[in-house]
Amino acid sequence: MTRRSDQKPGVLYGLGVGPGDPDLLTLKAHRILTASPVVAYPKPEQGESFARAIVAQFLAPGQVEIAIAVPMRVERFPAAGIYDRAARDIAARLDGGEDVAVLCEGDPFFYGSFMYLFERLAGRFETVIVPGVSSVMAASAASLRPLAARNDVLTIIPGPLPDQELKTRIEGAQAFAIMKLGRHFARIKTLLETMGLSGSCRYCERVTLANQTIAPLAETGDVAPYFSMILGYRGDEPAILNAPLPGAGRRMEDR
Repeated sequence: MTRRSDQKPGVLYGLGVGPGDPDLLTLKAHRILTASPVVAYPKPEQGESFARAIVAQFLAPGQVEIAIAVPMRVERFPAAGIYDRAARDIAARLDGGEDVAVLCEGDPFFYGSFMYLFERLAGRFETVIVPGVSSVMAASAASLRPLAARNDVLTIIPGPLPDQELKTRIEGAQAFAIMKLGRHFARIKTLLETMGLSGSCRYCERVTLANQTIAPLAETGDVAPYFSMILGYRGDEPAILNAPLPGAGRRMEDR
């Protein structure tokens, strides 16, 4: 699609759609989503797009959809060719004067794959980033446990890091969130046990969804999905150390 010389190019939007609950979509993201003629989103090679599923009820039949098939592989990703092709498809729409909203689970710039489209397109087209509720904030809210207080250092740690680096990062923080657990969960759980921290950690899985799980780390098994994390605390704030689990103190009939 070629832009006429007098035609203004479209705007590229990176839309944070939150951790899963459609009610956590921001008003701004909803407004842009419903007004954009083109919607793009990542999806696995097999299966549906989680980002699209979050906002499916807001999509209109006339919107053009660009699905970006992303392989779920162990080796380093992203594959440049996939994002090169996606950027070309999106650029063609932008050149034609159409706005494109790219859906991003959580927040676009917090471990988001949108950054790979951003680096390819932001220098050519007007780009607007709409922040979303991140999984870390959603997990804290769902588990009824504040993340940090006063001068606590909060550290976000990717689970695939080797044990010694994980240990060093944890020891340098008062509060921490370990993300991207998946196949690394059993190893990380064992590490936290050897550090004497499992009693002060909470396991959070698929937060804000109907099948959400929140539990003390010590009471979990050894298998976890990718969409899970561990919230831990090593500081001195009683409000965090003594925070109740969801449902504590409530009668069954109140739930």
